[in-house]
Amino acid sequence: MKQEENERLTRVGKGTPMGEMMRRYWHPICTSAELPEPDCDPLRTRLLGDDFVVFRDTAGKVGVLHELCMHRCASLAIGRVEEGGIRCLYHGWKFAVDGTIMETPNHPDPKFAQRMKAPAFPVVESAGLVWTYIGPKEHQPPFRRFAFEDVPDANRIVLRINVSANFLQLWEGGADTSHVTLLHSNYARPDWALSNGKKGAGVAEDLLVAAFNDTAPKLDIENTGFGFHYAGIRSEPGETSTRRNVRVVPIFLPYGRIIPFRDFSTFVFEVPQDDEHTSTYMIDAGPNMKMDLAERRKRSGLSDAFYRNNNFIASWDDRLAQDRESMRSRESWTGFHGISQEDAIISLSMGPRLDRTLEHLVPADAAVARLRRRLLDSLRLVEEGKPPLAVLHEDMTQMRACDTDWDITRPWQEITPEHRQHFPAEDAETAVNR
Repeated sequence: MKQEENERLTRVGKGTPMGEMMRRYWHPICTSAELPEPDCDPLRTRLLGDDFVVFRDTAGKVGVLHELCMHRCASLAIGRVEEGGIRCLYHGWKFAVDGTIMETPNHPDPKFAQRMKAPAFPVVESAGLVWTYIGPKEHQPPFRRFAFEDVPDANRIVLRINVSANFLQLWEGGADTSHVTLLHSNYARPDWALSNGKKGAGVAEDLLVAAFNDTAPKLDIENTGFGFHYAGIRSEPGETSTRRNVRVVPIFLPYGRIIPFRDFSTFVFEVPQDDEHTSTYMIDAGPNMKMDLAERRKRSGLSDAFYRNNNFIASWDDRLAQDRESMRSRESWTGFHGISQEDAIISLSMGPRLDRTLEHLVPADAAVARLRRRLLDSLRLVEEGKPPLAVLHEDMTQMRACDTDWDITRPWQEITPEHRQHFPAEDAETAVNR
């Protein structure tokens, strides 16, 4: 990769190509659980390099405003949330969720409040997430709906993990199927996890299938209207038939993927806070969902030592809290414990923003390369005055991931026929090549 391309792909602030493209989508800005009740404490958060305050008013409505008060620029994140709005501590100016000025105690001129408004942004709260749109008003797209919104609340778990690494490092990790059977050896590679009389790790054992001993899966990739999907095709040892383990994963713009598990799917959004920090939102959902939040945190390795107030807190001060003794005793492949913990650690280990000119890619990285290409395609569309990829697909509920036994003499696309039906590649390709 050229340095210029790396800059285009990883810089997300205002005025950058990626920052301008990203601002054309709706984004999760927090979870509903972070605003647990009306008039609760406001939340200070970042999105695409900008700072915001998010609050829930007395009626339960959520507002997203620029963090700094429009009067003298004190932070509203330390303000009072009361009586239908948020009030700045400095001079008592008070704002509604839509930016309406409710009170200006040090300037009691009603005409002033009527002709001014605080910068506020559209909000949709759905299925445990708070979404906002911070881009140009004239380009505001329809709100996209995902399949996890269609399951009962009891069949859905929502997590936010703030990681000190660029969004692309985390998203590329999620698109990389070969890492699953190596980085996550304790959970997904039976030859390791069950070797020398060991038992499974006790979590994520739904991944322990014989085909996952294949550490070099064949990849087949196809572009779609939402980005692309790929098949990771794995062989069991001594396989002679035409049946294979096929893992179909959708990768959707601007930073999402769906991961298949036995009883549920995980929807993952790698939302950039800025160039060096990411909020990962994971939503588990499915008709057979059985876990609770505590079990999910255990599966992910989000113990208190690594995860506090939604922040992933490992640092090099203590060697990322790696357990080297468990590596020496062959109890752990990585010295870390939990799938999400291992994923976050790997991205952190690359530094806050990776220089991809140092890489040497191999065929197993084909999905990572395609992901970058699709992002660059989308950037080019916006620079040509066109909508970015996938932004106008209002109904995203037909995307799905699948891990199944399949006869590879038949096209793997038949596993998820909805993708070709609802997200034809020619829609996106015509736009890119026009």
